[in-house]
Amino acid sequence: MNYKFFTQKKTGTPQTQPIPGRESEMIQGRSGGFMFDAGSWNMVRRGLLIGTAKSTYYAGKRELTEDFVEVLKGAIAENPSRVAEEIIYASDGRAINNSAPIFALVLLSMGETPEAKKAFQEIFPAVVRTGSHFYEWLNYTKSMRGFGKVIREVGKTWLSREDIQGLAYQLLKYQQRQGFSHRDALRLFHVKPDTEERRQLFEWVVKGWEELPAEIPSPALAQIWWYEWLKRNPEQTHQAISQGHLTHEMAAPVGKMDKQAWQLLFNEMPIGAMLRHLGSLTEIGVLRTDEPANIDRVEAILNDKERLRKGRIHPIDVLKALKTYKSGGRLGRSQKNWNPVSRIGDILEKAVELSFDVVEPTGKVFMHAVDISGSMSGGVVNSVNLSCCEIATTMALVTAKTEKNYMIRGFSTEFRDLDITAKDSFSSAVAKASNQSFGGTDASVAYKWMTKNKFKADVICFWTDSESWAGNSHPSQALAEYRKKVNKDIKAVYVTLAPYQLTLVDPKDPLSWDLGGFDPGAPRLIQMLATDGL
Repeated sequence: MNYKFFTQKKTGTPQTQPIPGRESEMIQGRSGGFMFDAGSWNMVRRGLLIGTAKSTYYAGKRELTEDFVEVLKGAIAENPSRVAEEIIYASDGRAINNSAPIFALVLLSMGETPEAKKAFQEIFPAVVRTGSHFYEWLNYTKSMRGFGKVIREVGKTWLSREDIQGLAYQLLKYQQRQGFSHRDALRLFHVKPDTEERRQLFEWVVKGWEELPAEIPSPALAQIWWYEWLKRNPEQTHQAISQGHLTHEMAAPVGKMDKQAWQLLFNEMPIGAMLRHLGSLTEIGVLRTDEPANIDRVEAILNDKERLRKGRIHPIDVLKALKTYKSGGRLGRSQKNWNPVSRIGDILEKAVELSFDVVEPTGKVFMHAVDISGSMSGGVVNSVNLSCCEIATTMALVTAKTEKNYMIRGFSTEFRDLDITAKDSFSSAVAKASNQSFGGTDASVAYKWMTKNKFKADVICFWTDSESWAGNSHPSQALAEYRKKVNKDIKAVYVTLAPYQLTLVDPKDPLSWDLGGFDPGAPRLIQMLATDGL
């Protein structure tokens, strides 16, 4: 019997206890472990980028959203202009979707100061870009605050935009959503037409056309004319699509959608619609291995980095499309079934990589520590059941594919090799990580393994929900030991993939950073941190 375990000097603090002397800086997470307080502004960004409308392993969506609202209200009171900047940052293709920025926009409009109202008005058109966004904003506004003066002003301005053709497109494409129609909006905001063209547009919105005009009234109303013509001539769907340049949302409810109709839609289909309709296009026969011209067009659009950026296509949207498409219709909300075309899968694999923002290889040595604990597999991000673990693996692999010197390992209560390399496809890498998912969470095991094996990394990247609780020392303590014994200059980056107000980053450590959410720019930021580019 030996009492060395009791007499030897402790080198760490169990993660279920705060670090002595740092109690005021730490908070207890839902898992029971103590982490550093990430602060309100980190929480604001995480909530906007990740969203709180889906439950995580440790918290329900209502609890998460209540926390987010409380923090956001405090941030609006403190600095409404900075909140506006965060909303714009997230809305510009960095958030998984635009719902959280729109939700935050409504809260900003509820700010009590003139600065908050002004900031809301200034950013409104940059956040509420489409008719779908407009309806979602109306729904949240009605539920949360009502239609006061500032709301009526922005609503009226949105419906009075100078680009009448663009407005007509939105009013036709999104005729009703979330319990509102554009007829409701026009009546609510008392928008008066300032030109004959706008009067005709609003008249169509409110009354429709009992009789079809003999000629197209104006170029701005051409799509509406062809839509009305198709309603009266559904057997002429091909002509209406080709001459009226109708989208799927316009043609499908009133036309006859056969293979040729889908082919005509495909010929002018924008990038977002193409990503959503790959399964339907395959099922009906537009996308086939023996129709290489159509697949060439898919490749030209989805593998164009600039198109992906301009279309605000988030990497998670592409990963979702990849997983859905390869399932042949078994996943997602689609009621259709198709035999996947292998080349389309290859194109989507490439699109995932292109949708992230990366730079040239840095030459640094990277260790990617992917959280494969039970909480990461339990937190579902969207309707296709993409787990945080799957997304974390994807983001790690993007960085690895850019760099030459890297290792990807998974941590829970141990640190194991995931057998993932840059040669893996995203599908195979996700499968490997998912098969390893297990157990509690102890981020410190990554540092302990690297210390034991004297693995000299320039940068370690954690992809985690930051709920670390199962270790006998805190990650920041294990990092200090690693710096003392192996590499004093290692940089640590923690990418937090859940909207919690906690972090594994020691705020006193100048070589550790916390990045929030599924930001497409995260891999590039990590590379810049590695080379002192920030």
